[in-house]
Amino acid sequence: MSSINLTNHFLIAMPNMADPYFSRTLTYVCEHNEQGALGIVVNRPIDMTLQALFERLSLNLKSSAFADAPIYFGGPVQTDRGFVLHLPAGEWQATIKVRDAIGLTTSKDILEAVGRGEGPSKMLVSLGYAGWSAGQIEHELKQNAWLTVEAKDAILFDIPADERLPAAMQLLGIDYAQLADQAGHA
Repeated sequence: MSSINLTNHFLIAMPNMADPYFSRTLTYVCEHNEQGALGIVVNRPIDMTLQALFERLSLNLKSSAFADAPIYFGGPVQTDRGFVLHLPAGEWQATIKVRDAIGLTTSKDILEAVGRGEGPSKMLVSLGYAGWSAGQIEHELKQNAWLTVEAKDAILFDIPADERLPAAMQLLGIDYAQLADQAGHA
């Protein structure tokens, strides 16, 4: 299991997930390598819109297209820092290219471009991220904490937050409501 690479995959929290940060979450893995993994929880909006975030950062949002977009709880690490998951990846000051089309940017220049109406066509903004140390995610998979499936852009960007977890489960042909709370071991 040490050679597994979950970049551009969803982590689906199993029903028995006790950690309140990840209970009933869908997490998009942006980077996974021998040092660990970084992901963004994509189905947990917080009580803040992009307009409110821009006001807090003293940025101008000229376009109303994203004004009411929710901000997400991206995970318990660096919750005071913004992370922009976006399509297309583009060229920004601090971007991890998840794959050719999708980037994760932490630099303010992307928000400034969004404010001018020149930002990416699709995006999800979160405060915080989910992080795992080397081998931790592999250990959690062995403990049946997560299901994994290759991510689909439409689930990230085109459907409401509350439909993302069931949609990811459908990629596996599973109804989330039918999952047992306990995994079996042979």
